[in-house]
Amino acid sequence: MLTLILGGVRSGKSRMAERLAADISDQIVYLATAEAKDVEMQERIALHQIHRPEHWKTIEEPIHLAKALFEYGTAENVVIVDCITLWITNLLLADERFKTGTEEIEALITELKRERCNLVLVSNETNSGVVPMDALSRRFCDEIGVLHQTLAALADNVILMVAGIPTWVKQTV
Repeated sequence: MLTLILGGVRSGKSRMAERLAADISDQIVYLATAEAKDVEMQERIALHQIHRPEHWKTIEEPIHLAKALFEYGTAENVVIVDCITLWITNLLLADERFKTGTEEIEALITELKRERCNLVLVSNETNSGVVPMDALSRRFCDEIGVLHQTLAALADNVILMVAGIPTWVKQTV
């Protein structure tokens, strides 16, 4: 089962992902894409870590998400990827021509189609506002928007979080 959870900053996306995963299994792998490059991000990461039970396995993977899913996405595990938004940011900054990004997105889609585990993807819905002013931000919005559409099409469930309340956009019966 593939579930995509979208929402704004501090909308409850991660907690919802954690609840869904815990309802399925106690063998949870948390694939974290954030990099603690400044104090504020270190604090955000620490806040997320506090909520996770100690027996959950945390893997930090900022770039090679498909490879990590291949390794940890087994029938026994529920995998949470938190978050796709930061992953795309990492890919945009990896190289100017987005070669790494294109390759990694294709690899992720291929891996998702294999359907080997229960998977919960977390991502920020960032494209509900105005068009950004700078080229990098517009590129980010384009890439994440297309990826969200692709992920939603593949997903069994799509949830939009609003103020901690889940709104089921797509639900498999």
